[in-house]
Amino acid sequence: MEPKPNAEENPVVPPPDSRIFRRFPVPIIFLLLLGLSIVLIYRAAAPITPFAGGKWNLTDVVPAGDPEDVVNLDNEETKLTWILKDAAMEDKTVILTTLNSAWASVNSIIDIFLESFYIGNGTRALLDHLVIIAFDKKAYLRCMAIHHRCFALATEGVDFSGEKNFMSDGYLKMMWRRIDFLRLVLEMGYSFIFTDADIVWFRNPLTRFFPDGDFQIACDQFNGNSYDRNNRPNGGFNYVKSNNRSIEFYKFWYSAREKHPGYHDQDVLNMIKFDPFINQIGLNMRFLDTAFFGGLCQPSRDFNVVCTMHANCCIGRNRKIADLKLMLDDWRRYMALPPASKKSRQSSWSVPRNCSLSPLPN
Repeated sequence: MEPKPNAEENPVVPPPDSRIFRRFPVPIIFLLLLGLSIVLIYRAAAPITPFAGGKWNLTDVVPAGDPEDVVNLDNEETKLTWILKDAAMEDKTVILTTLNSAWASVNSIIDIFLESFYIGNGTRALLDHLVIIAFDKKAYLRCMAIHHRCFALATEGVDFSGEKNFMSDGYLKMMWRRIDFLRLVLEMGYSFIFTDADIVWFRNPLTRFFPDGDFQIACDQFNGNSYDRNNRPNGGFNYVKSNNRSIEFYKFWYSAREKHPGYHDQDVLNMIKFDPFINQIGLNMRFLDTAFFGGLCQPSRDFNVVCTMHANCCIGRNRKIADLKLMLDDWRRYMALPPASKKSRQSSWSVPRNCSLSPLPN
């Protein structure tokens, strides 16, 4: 049996740091600890400062995490670099959508959009690569409550929070802000799939893109030829590779708004898609088949291959919500079928039912 060590022969020497505290009276140490605790409790309980309108200081928000956190990053591009790197696939592709408060309410369009990823076939993992770009603070805070990758994009002097009537001045500014932002993403070296939030995702679309396409865009009406620029493109869904050709194209597209004032990005695209400049820069423009990327204008006819469905050719938020929910119901019924029935049975959409190009009644 080993003898117990003698405490007098082996005195315990306190760590150097503890000797420092011996120089201070116990009451002072107690008061210091009490003050520190009060500060920590206050900061944890402090409410978010309400947004009063006007300029939104982007350095007061963070790209992801708790909305109450404050991280003072250098500038908007630094925050964007951080979140794109976090969301990117191995080939530096990200999925982007935009959101303002009009579409951010509970049980509104953004909820339907995200729900489609959960009930889609092999789409849930794609949420890890989705970045929601919020145009106003309410949309940003709602995004933070329902998704883990959000980025605040504000424009000084412009309020994007309300519902923008189609072709109104606010609507046009929001659409062109989006084009300029997407150009920045390309310049940072990231390819992207851009999707409007009024599009539901049922399958992973990556296998349906053309390997050689620089700029690939969905259509309101597809004529069967993916090279034919007479197709009617829809800017709500596109896949763009980051390279010199696509960057020059987006610069050209954005600058063309000055030659065509009063038109939105999709109309201007139809005006410039035949311009000789497109061929000069060597851009490979392809149009996506509505069999895979359908919408209310021209629905996909085969549930076995459809990837996305768009609430296009539809004006009015409530109408969009109603028909998007019907699309999800149609998809659930299809997914509940036995495998053999899915292949043999011809499923059909219940929409359009509420959607219409006519204006909503007052």
